[in-house]
Amino acid sequence: MYNYIKALHIIFIVTWFSGMFYIVRLFVYQVEAQARPEPEKTILSNQFSIMIKRLWFGITWPSAVLTLIFGPWMWFLYNHFSTPDQWLGIKLCFVASLYLYHFSLHKIYKQLANNTCRYTSTQLRIWNEVATILLVAIVMLAVVKDGMSLVWGLGGLVLFIILLMSAIKIYKLLRQKKGA
Repeated sequence: MYNYIKALHIIFIVTWFSGMFYIVRLFVYQVEAQARPEPEKTILSNQFSIMIKRLWFGITWPSAVLTLIFGPWMWFLYNHFSTPDQWLGIKLCFVASLYLYHFSLHKIYKQLANNTCRYTSTQLRIWNEVATILLVAIVMLAVVKDGMSLVWGLGGLVLFIILLMSAIKIYKLLRQKKGA
């Protein structure tokens, strides 16, 4: 039974992350649509609103809930067979951060729905990478665990964040150069 619950947990993690990655891209497109002339602005805004709502409530939220159900269930079954490792606490801190990130996306969703979103497309692009950072941290802790030290793991994560933010900056500069 444990392997079936683990498989379902992994499936819903994948669909949850897919939803979070794509929803922020749609947020970016929705914000950028506001700068378009009419009727393009209205047409794009209406279409993105429909896509955002369907993705958020049809895939992302259900996947987050099912991940939360299957994760503890898997942990409960696992603890009957062995003792939990020392990395579980650190991993759960990143998972809690992931749920906080999810709730922040819901707040942005509501702001966009009410036309009160004050984020720029660049800010949303940066915010989109938070999920990437959390994904890397959680997967490394789930897979590598005892094979890495805390110092090297955190150092690698900081280096990854620096590279990611540098790539965003370069992309923005290239977009500005192309637009000029």
